[in-house]
Amino acid sequence: MSSLRSFVLLYLKGLAMGAADAVPGVSGGTIAFITGIYEELIESLRSIDGEAIRLLRTFQLSALWKHVHGSFLLTLFLGIGTSLVIFSRVILYLLDQYPILLWSFFFGLIIASAWLIARQIPRWTLPVLVSCVLGIALGLGVSILGRTETPENLPFIFLSGAIAICAMILPGISGSFILVLLGKYQFIFSAIKDFSISIVATFLAGCVIGLLSFSHLINWLLKKYHDLTIAFLTGVMLGSLWKVWPWKITLETYEDRHGVIKPLVQQNVLPWDFAAQTQEASYLFGAILLAVFGFLLVYLLEKLLPSQK
Repeated sequence: MSSLRSFVLLYLKGLAMGAADAVPGVSGGTIAFITGIYEELIESLRSIDGEAIRLLRTFQLSALWKHVHGSFLLTLFLGIGTSLVIFSRVILYLLDQYPILLWSFFFGLIIASAWLIARQIPRWTLPVLVSCVLGIALGLGVSILGRTETPENLPFIFLSGAIAICAMILPGISGSFILVLLGKYQFIFSAIKDFSISIVATFLAGCVIGLLSFSHLINWLLKKYHDLTIAFLTGVMLGSLWKVWPWKITLETYEDRHGVIKPLVQQNVLPWDFAAQTQEASYLFGAILLAVFGFLLVYLLEKLLPSQK
């Protein structure tokens, strides 16, 4: 009975992590911290190593399952997957019907996350400041210079998964935030909602390779160059705020592979300019409220964190 209870609790924690990773700005890693499974998650990911490959090659499956904490990872990822499938439908609906309000909520989440990440740095030295500026430049450069539409081919989907999954082991930065930066947030969620097997399978394969390839590197960077790494991540998030600005005017469009007309090049404008140029409501008051709510949500999650470590 206790094992069943543990399974259910871990599954629910996976649901919470999936819900967090579904929105840019809230990290699944943060939820793992709050629920007390972060260290076990990192240890389980690290255990997928040379010894695991040896056990697999010699068909010692029982020993392999125990070595990689198979029951823990399977249960957790089942919860994450279930949550992503559910939230993909909700988020896509909101993006279609209330884009300004939803992006305002995301804007508040990301500001709060960047602030909380920056607080992990005890002393802002010149190298740390330079690292932050470089992060801002990268985030801003990708947001401004990059086309709104990035490739939809499978190699890029694979790369998107490999990069986005690394956010799971970085409390404060979410996988969805990475997808927004890469221009693949709505595309991936649409694929999950529509059960597009080739796209979802390719994305998951990228996630697996990303975890195996980058988890050790990120862990090394955080241990060896903690302040520089955190400052860089803070900068990337601040620079990316240009990408998630709620009020945009579409300058160019394109037709996707389903024949749907979508924005290609967009320009950020002020709320009142948006209303004047599009003759649509700017939802300014609601947008401000949701941005504040997003900020407070992350802030309150962080306040819960110390008592759960």
